[in-house]
Amino acid sequence: MPSAKQTAVIIGAGPAGLTAAYELVTRAGIRPVVLERSAYLGGISRTIEYKGNRMDLGGHRFFSKSDRVMDWWLARLPLAQGGEAETKDFVMLVRSRKSRIYFLRKLFEYPIQLSRATLMKLGARRTFRIGLSYLKSMLFPIKPVENLEQFFINRFGRELYLTFFKSYTEKVWGRPCDHISAEWGAQRVKGLSIRKALVHILQQATRSKQDIAQKSTETSLIEQFLYPKFGPGQMWEEVARKVTELGGEIVMQCDVTGVEAENGRIVAVTATGPEGAVRRYEGNYFFSTTSVQELVRALGPGVPAPVREIAEALPYRDFVTVGLLLNKLKIREPAPKRTGSCGADDSQAGLISDNWIYIQEPDVLVGRLQIFNNWSPYLVSDASKVWLGAEYFCSEGDELWSQPDEQMIALAIAELAKIQIIDAANVLDATVARMPKTYPAYFGTYARFDEVRQYLDGFANLFLIGRNGMHKYNNQDHSMLTAMVAVDNILAGVTSKENIWAVNTEEEYHEAKQNVAAHAGRQPEREE
Repeated sequence: MPSAKQTAVIIGAGPAGLTAAYELVTRAGIRPVVLERSAYLGGISRTIEYKGNRMDLGGHRFFSKSDRVMDWWLARLPLAQGGEAETKDFVMLVRSRKSRIYFLRKLFEYPIQLSRATLMKLGARRTFRIGLSYLKSMLFPIKPVENLEQFFINRFGRELYLTFFKSYTEKVWGRPCDHISAEWGAQRVKGLSIRKALVHILQQATRSKQDIAQKSTETSLIEQFLYPKFGPGQMWEEVARKVTELGGEIVMQCDVTGVEAENGRIVAVTATGPEGAVRRYEGNYFFSTTSVQELVRALGPGVPAPVREIAEALPYRDFVTVGLLLNKLKIREPAPKRTGSCGADDSQAGLISDNWIYIQEPDVLVGRLQIFNNWSPYLVSDASKVWLGAEYFCSEGDELWSQPDEQMIALAIAELAKIQIIDAANVLDATVARMPKTYPAYFGTYARFDEVRQYLDGFANLFLIGRNGMHKYNNQDHSMLTAMVAVDNILAGVTSKENIWAVNTEEEYHEAKQNVAAHAGRQPEREE
């Protein structure tokens, strides 16, 4: 059990790190010291501001089937009631969720709906092939499933996989689907299938009202979500403010370069500050949200050679977003009535209603498109304009990552014009944002990751949490839950870390361990 005047050193001020800091200082009375390498809070969940317009890197739906997480978020930023969004800044909006796939220069509902409109866009011949291949996969599934391609084929049939999944997925990971572990699909796609999508359509037809919790709905099929008025970074800036107010410390532009271990415990970390000053931070507990690769490097020559080799070769994918401000989009449709707008006029006439669009077209590199107007109208300084994020997946140091900003902007404009989403003449302004190590990847030495995990878990007072901290493609809520469960363990005197790693390995991870919420006293929170 923790005692008074103990300290926890936390590497990284993203959702996991800041959640851990808040939980430690409020529930355990442990003083957190958060060391953040960059000059911003929130990690990939930060909000970037450019000339009054705000960008959400990657898109963060604040939705979780964990009551603990949803409550935690709403305790920080309460839900806007009536017209409060116009007068109050620190609130959550309820937003409609819409994602579609762009293929054959047409928009298709996502998750795929085998509706009349979809079948007409695909054509009779392709539709027949989709049905036949799906039937074949149901009757003769591939066994054993060894890669992501086989996972998708078993779940959707080969033809549907080739039509709607292959091109986008390979843009994300930079390699063929048959070179990626099936574990990624099992974690990210979970229970989604054609059967569940059809059941969901039938439920929609008979349901009179949808609860924001949407407990009975597969996560990929949710219809609405919470969202901070000024983007995800607003949540983490507020959490950081509270942590420091309660006595915690957050040190920005502080790069951890050394981790000291003695007798199976971490005793201190060494970090370089913004002006080159080196400082040593001692603590009783240590939380790491930095990449496993960087953590192992910081542990130095004492790490066994096989662990060093595996960690050094762990793959990551990186992310470039090109923000584009336009007069209007070329692709248009009648704007449907959007629920949960909290009093704001956020439906520019004819603006498509998607939060993001998956670009399945194989003749362009752009992988996904965000329409920031539809996340929150307050992300856009001028409601008459359209504010887009064209997303590119790459590897740090490759051609896409290294292109000068002006070339990335030119590429995004040219590609979106090529596939008939925008007219280049309507672009008013643009900016570029890069995010390294956005996606921990499930190939390369990942097959031997358990060796690294076993070694790092051997340090009794070291807790790996969050997406990069665990090299696990967690959403924001899962990352937060890993931090919460780690603090639960400290409070309960639990030494095993199995329950931390178990977060997001089951479809009902949030229902499986009710004692987690009991430990927290039902304290609220949330992210995507």
